[in-house]
Amino acid sequence: MYKLYTRPGSGGFVVEAALALANAPFEQIDVPKTDRPDPAFLDISPLNQVPVLTLPDGRSMTESAAICILLAERHPNAGLAPAIDAPARIDFLRWMAFMSSVLYPAILRLYYAHRYTTDADGTKAVKQAAIAEMDRGFAVLDTALEGRDWLVGDMMSVADIYLVMLVAWHPDADRARAAWPNVERLWAGLRDHPLMKTLNTSHEMWPA
Repeated sequence: MYKLYTRPGSGGFVVEAALALANAPFEQIDVPKTDRPDPAFLDISPLNQVPVLTLPDGRSMTESAAICILLAERHPNAGLAPAIDAPARIDFLRWMAFMSSVLYPAILRLYYAHRYTTDADGTKAVKQAAIAEMDRGFAVLDTALEGRDWLVGDMMSVADIYLVMLVAWHPDADRARAAWPNVERLWAGLRDHPLMKTLNTSHEMWPA
């Protein structure tokens, strides 16, 4: 059985969704946010971050995008991603890497600005630059969604859920919805998805 180390409002949202869609049994372990983590947790998450997924064989992995890609490969019948040999697989890998390397780091810089400057007065500038980078990334994805129901392929994938999770962390949700109508169209549809509604009750990613 899988073990998922997570906490409400974290990147564990998309991993919980992937496990649920795959009908994969898992034990959920809530990890409190603290500056003094359990040394045992640091053994599997050296940066003291969630989510962490421990596999049935005992190995653990971090990084939500990588976890989702692995689950898609381990549960191919769940439709978490286009098949490995499908043309849409290229876009799936591209956008998962794009979101995890462009958007996620910008979000971390916004909410943990103090980690990214040694200047006590520099956090405001870090936050401003982070929002600008977020806006640039979401604009790229909005263009990619033009004329499409889903970010990749012809059905929902974990890439769509990953995108919705990230845009839900934008500091100005109203502006985000107005600025990127294609992203909002995707987000609006997933806000009505039964699984997303269930997960949102614990994660509170957006107003119910």
